[in-house]
Amino acid sequence: MSLLRRRKQPQQEEPPPPSDGSDHDEDKGGDKGGKQPPPSKDATRRTKAKWSCVDSCCWLVGCVCSVWWLLLFLYNAMPASFPQYVTEAITGPLPDPPGVKLQKEGLRVKHPVVFVPGIVTGGLELWEGHQCAEGLFRKRLWGGTFGDVYKRPLCWVEHMSLDNETGLDKPGIRVRPVTGLVAADYFVPGYFVWAVLIANLARIGYEEKTMYMAAYDWRLSFQNTEVRDQTLSRIKSNIELLVATNGGNRVVVIPHSMGVLYFLHFMKWVEAPPPMGGGGGPNWCAKHIKAVMNIGGPFLGVPKAVAGLFSSEAKDVAVARAIAPDVLDSDFLGLQTLRHLMRMTRTWDSTMSMIPKGGDTIWGDLNWSPEDGFECKAKKQKTNDSEISKDVNGENVKVQPEPVNYGRLVSFGKEIAEEAPSSEIEQIEFRDAVKGRNIAHSNTSCRDIWTEYQELGWGGIKAVADYKVYTAGSIVDLLHFVAPRMMERGSVHFSYGIADNLDDPKYGHYKYWSNPLETKLPNAPDMEIFSMYGVGIPTERAYVYKLAQQAECYIPFQIDTSAEGGDENSCLKGGVYLANGDETVPVLSAGYMCAKGWRGKTRFNPSGSKTYVREYNHSPPSNLLEGRGTQSGAHVDIMGNFALIEDIIRIAAGATGEELGGDQVYSDIFKWSEKIKLKL
Repeated sequence: MSLLRRRKQPQQEEPPPPSDGSDHDEDKGGDKGGKQPPPSKDATRRTKAKWSCVDSCCWLVGCVCSVWWLLLFLYNAMPASFPQYVTEAITGPLPDPPGVKLQKEGLRVKHPVVFVPGIVTGGLELWEGHQCAEGLFRKRLWGGTFGDVYKRPLCWVEHMSLDNETGLDKPGIRVRPVTGLVAADYFVPGYFVWAVLIANLARIGYEEKTMYMAAYDWRLSFQNTEVRDQTLSRIKSNIELLVATNGGNRVVVIPHSMGVLYFLHFMKWVEAPPPMGGGGGPNWCAKHIKAVMNIGGPFLGVPKAVAGLFSSEAKDVAVARAIAPDVLDSDFLGLQTLRHLMRMTRTWDSTMSMIPKGGDTIWGDLNWSPEDGFECKAKKQKTNDSEISKDVNGENVKVQPEPVNYGRLVSFGKEIAEEAPSSEIEQIEFRDAVKGRNIAHSNTSCRDIWTEYQELGWGGIKAVADYKVYTAGSIVDLLHFVAPRMMERGSVHFSYGIADNLDDPKYGHYKYWSNPLETKLPNAPDMEIFSMYGVGIPTERAYVYKLAQQAECYIPFQIDTSAEGGDENSCLKGGVYLANGDETVPVLSAGYMCAKGWRGKTRFNPSGSKTYVREYNHSPPSNLLEGRGTQSGAHVDIMGNFALIEDIIRIAAGATGEELGGDQVYSDIFKWSEKIKLKL
């Protein structure tokens, strides 16, 4: 023990000698240079320990997580009415939801309602799949959390794709629509589609026995939903059941987006004789349908469908593609994002239902369009057609709005899109151009990603660009040229022209039934038809394209995001010409048929069913607490628009279009409709 004590003693530090104010002070002051004694080794180590980057990151993550958990705790602990209290403190008292308001007025359930969802908003679940989809039986592949998109993206693409030849299921794969109201009440958790409307209808007494979600596989062509799933027959049976069990009251049908075209197809199918039709007879719609309240209906197609099929782009995707081409446009980490997206969506025949219909007669040509004179201004000017500014001398100068020719749907180059007179545009015919092998598409991985561009070749790509400008009349030919197998499959199910003689027996074929310009409305004079859509949002109408940089497995065409207008009020933004609409469907497509094509007795509406145009001016939410707003006119967000919901509930409770106030219009749809010279 004494040895251990002796070993430990040298390690102990001797305490400093007590200061008596003489020797110690003398040592401190005796050094004329003021030098301090050298620091100890432990002090040196402590000064060398610095705050590292890893420490900073850990500290930041810890702070974020702590704040997140604190906020989550407070959110779950607070009363349910607290968010509403805060919102009302900022914006003032909120109005009652339409269901509450109309319940107080005494409105009660009367007519059963049928919801017809649009493209991509309905859930799809897996019933049979390949090995990579193990454990996903009856799990949602579309809608919900989309968790498997991130876990196994290529497997997900494989199962969401349809067969390139038949447009039906691939061997060994069965993906089917989710049924019931849950099929499309929410697209993903927290993002409503039909949920707000359903909740407000429930306020006046509606429940599942008086509501029906006509869910269908929105990837299929409309007729193929009957061939594979008998969906049209199920809709017919359910509507008949709703009428029979609700005192004979006819249904109010509420289609949204592409569901508008789907239900237009249904109304022809249900009255057509079998085997092509449902055999309901010529008076089925008159007996079973009170009103069709179309929300955001692309009756005449949407230009966005052209960009999607041509280059897998829309305005936002084009911007992302320009900013990060290595992510979306090349073989980044083997993902080949845009190619896989194109490979998948080009097997969805339903997308071809939204190619613009009516050609140059409806959408305009190289020299005109119905929307000529439209001004893309955030705020209306005091003058009608010009803007007042000042020149360098301070004098007022009228600035004329930048002219836009929306008829030039796809242009290669900004100068072709807006400046070049049609007589000076030298177009080299592309339809008979010789296609060649493209060496950039020759490897196996490219052939695995089937887009048909690998068969176009350099000659075909050059021919497309050399034609310079495409109108709605030539856009179908363009798609036939770049994607012949896709369009061959689609042409069996859809048509895009204008009928000369609707009594021609050929128009009895189902390929014409979703085109309002090639079919008649049912013989139902008491059935009302509404076109309800948002306005006041810049909406894609035409595009400026360019050739993409050559790369492995690339898509050879892309929107030229460098093409911009002359000022902030220009309609040209990032290579896209914008017009009035709901952010997806232009006013022209959503409103023309009810404003003119079906108005009164026409050859497209021989029984004279009453039509109404109901526009909802877009007003974005004033703060984040309002969520997506109650006055939105956006394509999906309008489903939570209080004014629209109130209109629907009143009709479902027994009101007529006249009692709603007839037309409600904020745009120039009637003016634009008069410019279209269509035989009615």
